[in-house]
Amino acid sequence: MDKRIKLTFLKYIKPYKKHAFLSIISNVFFALFSTLSFIVFIPLLEILFKEEKRTHIAPPIWQGITHLKQFLNDYVDYYWVSYINLHGFKGALVAIMILIIFIILMKNIFNYSALYFMTFLRNGILKDMRNDMYTKIINLPISFFSEKRKGDVITRMTSDVVEVQWASLIILEIIVREPLTILFSVITMLFLNVKLTLFIFLFTPIAGFFISIIGKRLRKDSHLVQKYVSIFLSHIEETLTGLKIIKGFNAENQFADRFKHMTYNIFRANNRLVNRQNLAHPVSEFLGVLVIVVILWFGGTMVLRKEIAPAVFLTFIALAYNILTPAKSIARAGYTIRKGMASVDRIFDILEAKNPLQDKPGALTKKSFDKKIVFDHVNFRYEAENVLKNISFDIKKGETVALVGQSGSGKSTIANLLMRFYDVNEGAIKIDDIDIRDITKKSLRNLMGLVTQDSILFNDTVRNNIALGKPDASMDEIIKAAKIANAHDFIMELPNGYDTNIGDSGNRLSGGQKQRLNIARAILKNPPVMVMDEATSALDTESEKLVQDALDKLMVNRTSVVIAHRLSTIKNADKIIVMHRGEIVEMGSHQDLMQQKGVYHNLIMLQSFA
Repeated sequence: MDKRIKLTFLKYIKPYKKHAFLSIISNVFFALFSTLSFIVFIPLLEILFKEEKRTHIAPPIWQGITHLKQFLNDYVDYYWVSYINLHGFKGALVAIMILIIFIILMKNIFNYSALYFMTFLRNGILKDMRNDMYTKIINLPISFFSEKRKGDVITRMTSDVVEVQWASLIILEIIVREPLTILFSVITMLFLNVKLTLFIFLFTPIAGFFISIIGKRLRKDSHLVQKYVSIFLSHIEETLTGLKIIKGFNAENQFADRFKHMTYNIFRANNRLVNRQNLAHPVSEFLGVLVIVVILWFGGTMVLRKEIAPAVFLTFIALAYNILTPAKSIARAGYTIRKGMASVDRIFDILEAKNPLQDKPGALTKKSFDKKIVFDHVNFRYEAENVLKNISFDIKKGETVALVGQSGSGKSTIANLLMRFYDVNEGAIKIDDIDIRDITKKSLRNLMGLVTQDSILFNDTVRNNIALGKPDASMDEIIKAAKIANAHDFIMELPNGYDTNIGDSGNRLSGGQKQRLNIARAILKNPPVMVMDEATSALDTESEKLVQDALDKLMVNRTSVVIAHRLSTIKNADKIIVMHRGEIVEMGSHQDLMQQKGVYHNLIMLQSFA
């Protein structure tokens, strides 16, 4: 078994060790009563076969541990004959019936209790594993998800986690219930007849060998299925997100064909996987029957030679079957574990992913912004080529600094680096002369508010969306922030006001309304530094005026970094930085840059004639 799945099993079972212990104890008693349920039929069969009644059996005498088997056999015979002599065959039959009912009842009680405690264990592991994955996901850097499909991550948190959950719990069954059932049955069979028991064990390994061959490719097949399901879920997510574009470009058939190709891949891979699993049952069933037939032949000859009593032989057959059943369960568990191992690989890709943006040991908790932000010869690259080259500038407290330039010039990358969504490759970004890598991420981001071009809202109420950065905010504070953001009036027109659910991504609101909620959220957080990434670029003229007014209020007495698409909105900025292909090509006030008649002047003229 893979070391990682062992560690996973032990880690996640620890909080539920009480339930695990009680489940194990229940399984021990289940295995015991399961074996007893076969043994108890020996006296019943003796009565029904009307075997010769013994009347002169003396109490057994203990002759040492080497004669334990003989002593136990003699003791059972003595007690049973004494009972028959006292109560007769009918009385003995009634006693056997009562004993059978009691043993079967206890077997099922312990079976239920094992499953009962296992339910808490199973669902607890599922809960904790998903919590750990979600915590890891929200703490991993944004760069990690640029390489992963959303559907792939969702698959790992849903079906992959369930596979690992079942694989982990089947291990508990493998190491407790089934082995104990086999052990108790084998011990009983050895007591009944050593020769016949040894004969059985010549054939049982053959069945295990053939069954193991079937499962060799299960892990690979399972991994392929999960991969196809991930692509499938990503396609659904992309379809729902881009439905307007699909319809607008009459691309329904194109997307449907792509979807059909994905489902066909899943269909084909699932068929291979399930058929390989399904093959296990008939193969194990046939091999099991083959073993029983061989036992019937060998044991039948022993009965004919009177080497073993018919009642004992029939019980022996039942016990042999009682060994084959858990043996087949162990074989099937092997398939499940192999499937689980494929999922373990995928889950550990996330759980063991390295986070390069960890806080340094002893990182500072910075609670205020006092002087300035400095970009000191910053270079940054996503892959091989630098997207920012030797960037140097400063932002004094209270200043508004605008970043302008064509798409792809590096403006948003500067904002991402300032928020420490990524780390610089060379150079440094400093706040009050402290490298932001020496500050805790939480305290750094507490100093900053973010308003993005895409209005990112959540499927929740207006109130909770505004209060995201300050969950303990009072209703009065929320309303005040909404009024400053020019959002209060339209909020009050919603069906339930501030308690209205705005739908997935806020899709029940217009673009301008969503952006004003974003601004209200930033206002409520009240950070000393604001980062605004093209906050008005996607709005119509009327909405832009309302949003720009809200932004102007937001920037009062605040240090602001503004990424501007419409240059008319940043003419009053204290400093305008003009970017081109990852470099700063111009820097100064609006008037200074216009007088230079360089890149900035050309951008202004282009927009004036647009």
